[in-house]
Parts: sequence; C-alpha cells; structure tokens
Amino acid sequence: MSYIQNLIAFFEDSSIADSIRENDTLFPTIESIHVVAICLVVGSILVLDLRLVGFASMNRPVGRLTRAILPVTWGAFAIAASSGFLLFISNATKYLANGYFDAKIILICTAGVNMIVFHAISAKDLPQWEKQKSPPLRARIAGALSILLWIAVVACGRWIGFTMQEL
Repeated sequence: MSYIQNLIAFFEDSSIADSIRENDTLFPTIESIHVVAICLVVGSILVLDLRLVGFASMNRPVGRLTRAILPVTWGAFAIAASSGFLLFISNATKYLANGYFDAKIILICTAGVNMIVFHAISAKDLPQWEKQKSPPLRARIAGALSILLWIAVVACGRWIGFTMQEL
C-alpha cells in the first residue's frame, strides 16, 4: 500500500470513524453542523462578493465590510473543515471514489486560489478604490468567480449525499 492509502486506512479504521459510522445520531449531527457552517461560510462570502460585483452594500467601503465579515467566514470555515473531515473519515474510501467529492475539494481549492490572487493583486490597492461605487474590473471578476465557485461547491456537496449510496 502507498503512504496515502495507509493514511486513508488509518483514519477510516480509527475509533472516531467507527463511532461516526455506528452511532445512529452522530453522523447526522456532524452533517448538520457541517451544513450550517457551510451556510455561514458561503453567506458571509456572498455579502462581500456581491459588494465587489456591485449588487449590494454599495455605500459601505470594501475594507470595512471585509474586516467585519472575515472573522465569521474563517470561524465558520474552520468548523466546516473540521466537520467535513469527520464526515470524510467515516467512509473515506467511498468519498474518494465519488467524483462529486473530488470536484468539491478542487472547487474549494480554486476558490482559495481566487481569494489569494484577489488579496495579492486587487486588495493591495484597496484604499484607492474601496469607496468607489464600482470596484476595478479585476475585483469584480474575482467577486463573480467566487460566487460561481461557492455555488458549485454547495451543488457538489449536495450531490455527494445523493450519490454515496450508489458506490
């Protein structure tokens, strides 16, 4: 077995994973926490992205909005990632065989790259443009791309639940 396969087996065979699989209420409880956390992540990101593309909160400076929203986003993301990891280890082999799971992980990583690029390129000039009604094109593109990516993440997440039984 490869290192990755051994690591997957280690997590999937752990007592925590066994408990999640065998307890009738643990998996749905963790899944509920995961869904609420994802709602907070996506909802808070949408507030900022809608400002960037020019659809909402146009009278609020982007920097102030970002400072207010990002703590919620990162806290919720930590909960979503932790609960997602617990769901994953409960049946890692099946999750890894699910194309929607793969797509969700790739989309989350792509959204992360989009965020890094936004902060590296567009946000560095934030004081110059944040009070303008319309941010620069590169910021609007980053916001629109983020909206599309996070909607796709949610869609893939829902499809995981509907396709796991088939594997």
